[in-house]
Amino acid sequence: MIAADSSSLIAFFAGDEGADTAAIATAATEERLGLPPIVQFEMFSGVFPAAHRNLIRNATLLELEPGYWQRAGLMRLGLRKRGLKAKAADCLIAQCCIDAGVSLITRDRDFRHFADHCGLKLEV
Repeated sequence: MIAADSSSLIAFFAGDEGADTAAIATAATEERLGLPPIVQFEMFSGVFPAAHRNLIRNATLLELEPGYWQRAGLMRLGLRKRGLKAKAADCLIAQCCIDAGVSLITRDRDFRHFADHCGLKLEV
């Protein structure tokens, strides 16, 4: 299982080439694509053709583990105390992936702080 962020999914749907979009294509084909719930929410908030919505709908929805909200909040607090950028949605995505033990495919460089300080594994 591997998770994808909205930034890479949007690039994939736009037909952009890159290591991230190739990883999404492989994961989707092998039925290993997972989405944190907030990513599914973000994607359904956008206007996409039905075929794209089906990919999002058919991806495995990662489950939220007990204590998730508290861990995500404490993670955000820790990053902000270091003077680092920590958007709420990014914290929720990162914590979900950390809890599930899956890597995240993303183009969003803001996730590097979660990898450097919180244990998030980034793909590509």
